[in-house]
Amino acid sequence: MARPIPLRTDFDGRGLRCLARETKDAAQARRLLALAAIYEGGSRSDAARIGSVTLQIVRDWVLRFNERGPAGLVNGKAPGSPSKLNDAQRLALARIVESGPIPAVHGVVRWRRKDLARWIFEEFHISLDETTVGRELKALGFAKLSARPRHYAQNEFEVSAFKKTSPSNWGPSRAQLPPGTDIEFWWADEARIGQKNKLTRRWDWRGTRPSAPQDQRTMWAYILGAVCPKKGKGAGLVLPYCDTASMNQHLAEISLAVDPGAHAVLIPDRAGWHMTQKLVVPANITLLFLPPRAPELNPVENVWQFLRDNWLSNRVFTDYDDIVAHCCDAWNKLIEQPWKIISIGMRDWAHRF
Repeated sequence: MARPIPLRTDFDGRGLRCLARETKDAAQARRLLALAAIYEGGSRSDAARIGSVTLQIVRDWVLRFNERGPAGLVNGKAPGSPSKLNDAQRLALARIVESGPIPAVHGVVRWRRKDLARWIFEEFHISLDETTVGRELKALGFAKLSARPRHYAQNEFEVSAFKKTSPSNWGPSRAQLPPGTDIEFWWADEARIGQKNKLTRRWDWRGTRPSAPQDQRTMWAYILGAVCPKKGKGAGLVLPYCDTASMNQHLAEISLAVDPGAHAVLIPDRAGWHMTQKLVVPANITLLFLPPRAPELNPVENVWQFLRDNWLSNRVFTDYDDIVAHCCDAWNKLIEQPWKIISIGMRDWAHRF
C-alpha cells in the first residue's frame, strides 16, 4: 500500500486553523481545516470527510500546499485555450489596423472585426471568430473611437511646424516688451447658437430610442469666446453678428481680462474678420494666426462642444432674447469653473515655454 505524501514541516495544525479564520475565501478555509486535521494526527480519510471530497483531491491539495503554501489552496483562474496568433502575427495585425484599409484593395473604408477576421484567414490561414478578434485588438491596446474631422486640404507639415515653432513665432514681440512682462496665451473663436439646435447623446434603456424636442426655425446669435487655459480665465460676448465690428468689441473685452502689466498672445483662425486691417488691436494683445484649415489646434472648439453638450443642446429657444440669455448663462457657468477651462484648453505643445 502506497505511503501518503508528507506535509511540509514549516506549518502546523494551529497555524493553519488561524489562517482559516482570517481568510475571506471559503474554499481556501475548508482546505486549510482539512490539512490542519492531518497535522494534528488525523488520517487522510478524516481530511477528505472534513473537505467533503475524495482522497485523490486531498492528495492534490497536499501537493499544491507543499509547493506554494496556503496560496496554493486558492482557486486559480483557468488558463483557457492558447492563442492561435503568435507575436509576429499580432504585430502584423497591429500594423494593418493602424494603417487602415485601402478601399480599392480591401473593399471597405474602415475595419470591422469581420473584415479583420477575413484578413487574418487570407494572410495566415488562421480562422478566428469576431469575438476573438475583438479580444486580440483590446489586448493590443486598440479601442473603437470616433474619428476627429480633418479638412481634406489640410497641410499636415504646416500644422506640425506651427506646434513646434509657435513660441518663437511671437518671440520678437517679447523683445519689444518691458523685461519680465508676463505672457498670457489666449485662444479665440466664435460659435453660432440657434433655434435649429443640436441633439446630444443621453442615457436611456437599452433597445429604446429616446426623443428630444427640436426646433426648425432659424434665429440665432453668436458667442465670441476666448480662453486663457494656463490661468483658467476667459472673455466672451454674445452678439447678433460675427464681423469686424464684433471682433473689435471682443478684442476690447479680452484686453480687459488680461492681467495688469501682462501681455496676451491671442490665437484665432484665419477668418476674414480676424485678419482685416480694420481691426483695432489693443496694445496689450498680439495676434498669432492658426495655420489654414486646422481648427483642431484651437481648444475653444472643445469649449463649444462642452457648452453645447451640457447647457445649450436639447432645447427649444422661444426667440432671440431667449437664445442670448441661455448663451450668457452657459458662458458664465464656464467662467465660474476655471479648473474646467484648464482641463479643456491646456495643450502641452503650446504651453511648454
